[in-house]
Amino acid sequence: MFFRSSRKSSWSSRSLYQKKKAVPKRWILLSIPLVLLGLELLTRLVVSATGKTAELNAFEGEPLNLTAYRLKFLDAKGQPFDGLPDHGQLAAKRSPVMGYRLVGNQQNSAWKINDQGFRSDQPISLDKPKDEVRVFILGGSAAFGQLSTNNQSTIAGQLETRLNQQVAAQKASPNKFRPDTLPYFADELEKALKLPPRIREARYRVVNAAVPGYASGNELAQLAFEILPYQPDAIVLMNGYADLLVPSAQEGADMPGTDAMLESAPRHLMAGLGNGIRNFFDQFYLVKGFQYWVLRPQASFHQMIPPAFDTSVQDHLTADSKELERRTDRYRQNLQQVARLTSAAKIPLFVGLQPEVSIRSAKPAGREKEILEQLGSQYPEQIKSGYTKLQGSIEQVKKGSPQLSTLNLAEIANGTQGEVFQDAIHLTDTANRAIANRLFDTITPKLHVQPKPYAGGDVPPS
Repeated sequence: MFFRSSRKSSWSSRSLYQKKKAVPKRWILLSIPLVLLGLELLTRLVVSATGKTAELNAFEGEPLNLTAYRLKFLDAKGQPFDGLPDHGQLAAKRSPVMGYRLVGNQQNSAWKINDQGFRSDQPISLDKPKDEVRVFILGGSAAFGQLSTNNQSTIAGQLETRLNQQVAAQKASPNKFRPDTLPYFADELEKALKLPPRIREARYRVVNAAVPGYASGNELAQLAFEILPYQPDAIVLMNGYADLLVPSAQEGADMPGTDAMLESAPRHLMAGLGNGIRNFFDQFYLVKGFQYWVLRPQASFHQMIPPAFDTSVQDHLTADSKELERRTDRYRQNLQQVARLTSAAKIPLFVGLQPEVSIRSAKPAGREKEILEQLGSQYPEQIKSGYTKLQGSIEQVKKGSPQLSTLNLAEIANGTQGEVFQDAIHLTDTANRAIANRLFDTITPKLHVQPKPYAGGDVPPS
């Protein structure tokens, strides 16, 4: 009897113990959200205390400089398109004529877009002042200055600085430049002609009208419908690479993924849901902090080459010789139309193929070797074949366009000391300066003030 009672008591104790043991499991499950909430609050406090709030808020799972320059496509209401990546900072909107264009009046720490949608610190009026000379630079992401430190370090920014510095130097030290009227005596004339020529004394505006991802078809439409009304005094076209990436069936670059969305509503829906879920979790500092400080994607190397926005360049280059011929012929036709438009408007046109990293294969600097390795062994030969055909197109158009001047930008980039490329096509600030200097040397002869010969009358005393 006592044994049974003891046994019963023992089983009762075990039963009670097991019941008590089951309670913490439920509490553990219920406490998980509270623990995560506590960790989230703790992470926010630590981030705030270390002054990293703005940096972490800008982080989107990739190096910050890529996010700063990644395009974010907006609809007519100014909202990101469902199904398209929306973590970029450079806002663009659809354009029925140009495919897409940059949204005006936006800025971040790396760039500023003016009210007209150009990369410039100041707005530009359709009414051109009499004392202003305007040079417009058109092209894709390399001409735009993707990955550049700021507006001033782009090709356009550095060229504008050089031109206005020249004017300031002429005003400050007029005796160091050729006089407006040449002297009479031969020895003085010889000395005067050895002095550097003067350029027109005006306010120089070099407008960065380039848009990441643009190909020659986009640039032609942009010139005709957007640029010419601003009365440019010169046009610089730095392009070519995007035309090797855009299929010949397309007139130019467009918003990525639009065809796929139109063809498949379920895919569009799933992509939109995926973006929504991703954006929800990306709100949490705990998630961002783990990515930023543990996974550290900002320390790894990434390439973002518009119009190949989220895929590799190799996926867009073609190995089909006939398709390559069609792509380069499209470039020739578009360049021919650009030349005709500028010729009719009597605007000097300067054209150069944008440099790309394979020209550095013999002497890579910095991360250029890693860039070339990432592009693959077939890339140099493919791009060389494409660039040879593009250069042939330029020379063909030049024969019938006397106002067209060509630029060998690859030679300038390859001759620059140190690291030139930050990825396949985007240049360092130093390389931008080298190209701006070459543009200065090429453009200024069109701006030279021709000194007047001695007008006669009394011979000046010797």
